[in-house]
Amino acid sequence: MSLPALDREMTMTIQSSREFAALARTAKVGIDGHRVGPSSVNAVIHYDVGACIFGQGDRAGIIFTVTSGVVRLSHLLTDGRRQVLAFCMPGEVFGFAPDGIHECFAEAIEDCSVVTHGQQEIFAANNLNAALASLFAAQSHMLVLGRQCAAERLASFLLDMAKRQRGRRYVELSMSRADIADYLGLTVETVSRGLGKLQK
Repeated sequence: MSLPALDREMTMTIQSSREFAALARTAKVGIDGHRVGPSSVNAVIHYDVGACIFGQGDRAGIIFTVTSGVVRLSHLLTDGRRQVLAFCMPGEVFGFAPDGIHECFAEAIEDCSVVTHGQQEIFAANNLNAALASLFAAQSHMLVLGRQCAAERLASFLLDMAKRQRGRRYVELSMSRADIADYLGLTVETVSRGLGKLQK
């Protein structure tokens, strides 16, 4: 799905949102269940659409930088409901797990590639900056969920996508309407109606 790029000056940033705050725990299970350990540090790993990079409850130990494609971070609640925490795009880092266990799933929502970083690199300045940026993004996302109506949430989401895809004439949305709904705390029907209104 693609929509005309939105005015960057209006950007209310959600950024990778909550994504990084509760974020990506690192352990990494590949397409065929192959587990990537410390020996694969700085390796570039490719995932097909739908592949699980790591699962909720997996042991962490490395972090990831997206080099192409989009990765979805989501948390499965005990009652079976899903909360999408973030969409990680090229250049963004995920996989931080202070307690050593992943609290979410990381899945490829389109063919993607990631670079792995070992524990010794987690505290590198650029990775700490990424963690800090994601914390502020998480706070922004909480504001969106707690204080905005459905139309405002959708608009904020589209503005965020436009900002993170700067330079493009259109905003590319790799995620499904169900993903967007679970990210914004809305129903799929509300997302579909809202996008339709915005397009008109």
